Amino acid sequence: MTISFFREFCLSKLGTSEETPFDENTLCFKVGGKIFAIIDIELFESVNLKCEPERAAELREHYSGIVPGYHMNKKHWNTVMFDGSVSDKLILELVDHSYELVLESLPKKTKESILRL
Repeated sequence: MTISFFREFCLSKLGTSEETPFDENTLCFKVGGKIFAIIDIELFESVNLKCEPERAAELREHYSGIVPGYHMNKKHWNTVMFDGSVSDKLILELVDHSYELVLESLPKKTKESILRL
């Protein structure tokens, strides 16, 4: 997977924006102002994604390339490596899952305005 493909995939989701709030190398994808994916632009070695806690634990048990979220709440976030140990298909499914979790957590009015786009 390339960084361009990953970026376009994230930006294709309704209401998604991108910014670098922490430093010039850390790119965050947000929906409704809340982060659902974080990557390092320069290295593009991994992505931090939000995940339902039980599923997060299960994924970590089955995939060596999925570990507790680096610099994140380890219960709700995973770091997923782009080293081939996790298929591109699964990575994209996990991006979708993260996006949906964050979208569902938004206030009703914000969520409705995004879904009308």
